[in-house]
Amino acid sequence: MFVYFDVLHIYYIPQYLPVIKKLTKKGHKCVLIFYKSQDAKLISVCNKFIADNRLSAVWLNDTSQAFAFYQKSEVDWIIFGNAFPQSEKLNKKTALMQHGIGPKQCYYDVSNAGMTVRFVEGVHRKKRLQSLYPNGTFIDSGYAKLDPLFDYSVEKISLEKLGLDPNKRTLLYAPTFYPSSIECMSDHFAYDFADYNIIIKPHFFTLTKPRYKKQRFKLANWKKHTNVYIADENQFDLTPFIAVADIMLSDASSAIFEFAALDKPVIWCDFYKLRWSYRGIFSFRLKGRLDDDIHYFNEICYPAKHYQDLANMISQSSYESDVFKENRARLIKLLAGKMDGLSAERIANYLEENK
Repeated sequence: MFVYFDVLHIYYIPQYLPVIKKLTKKGHKCVLIFYKSQDAKLISVCNKFIADNRLSAVWLNDTSQAFAFYQKSEVDWIIFGNAFPQSEKLNKKTALMQHGIGPKQCYYDVSNAGMTVRFVEGVHRKKRLQSLYPNGTFIDSGYAKLDPLFDYSVEKISLEKLGLDPNKRTLLYAPTFYPSSIECMSDHFAYDFADYNIIIKPHFFTLTKPRYKKQRFKLANWKKHTNVYIADENQFDLTPFIAVADIMLSDASSAIFEFAALDKPVIWCDFYKLRWSYRGIFSFRLKGRLDDDIHYFNEICYPAKHYQDLANMISQSSYESDVFKENRARLIKLLAGKMDGLSAERIANYLEENK
């Protein structure tokens, strides 16, 4: 079997990689499709990843060229991490593995793209998608990105090698790029939580896009402190940091579901720096960007409405009740699917059986 994986953005890779490994082990050919329509720094990150993992890759100019390339190819499946222009016109079997499971409306909207099949995470999401797109094919595979955390193949990170203190508890701050809490965090964040290690895993766009330079100013300020480690562009996979951290801080991000899946406490930073076009009478745009699934955050997280609430929420999270933990586990299964380390296996089997 021959499979292409479309990598419009490199942060799709953590979702793809467990499936690529399963397919390769079964003797199938996997090739990653990358795009030249990004700056030199990002291309360098992609090339390093390709070389480090000894993967086969093809570089194309843009999605228009990719469409023509796919039409002429002799491939069994093309896997996408997001919607693809004119995907319904492709003469190949296509599958969507959405790159995140966060509370953004786009999670559901992308299924309007006309893929052959979509692999989804949990009963709740499958049921909603099936009602929205009754002619679609949805397979509850679970979230392949998390497999390495459950089969213990995740990359092992040493706190000492990050310059952190292994005797301290570790906070993992994993904000998204928009709407983000970064600019609402105090300049004294590292000082205020000096009793903790702080690992900051910014979104790839925060590190690379010009419009988020103010977020990078914050990161540069925090980086001066000895209790802080900031992941760089090459460390685009969150899962190794999830494995080593004790508590997560995040905002409207898929990371919240990912961390909570390990039965660890999450502080929801429910405060954001909004563009003027999302404020006041335009607040409907923010509501349109976020999905109703965000209300589940109240049941699996400790919500902080302001930066000043973080210390209290972190303290509360140290005393989780069994009832809270049981409810969180129930909701995570509902929203993220099976947590058995076999999601990639289920996806690989489906692709084989339906090539």
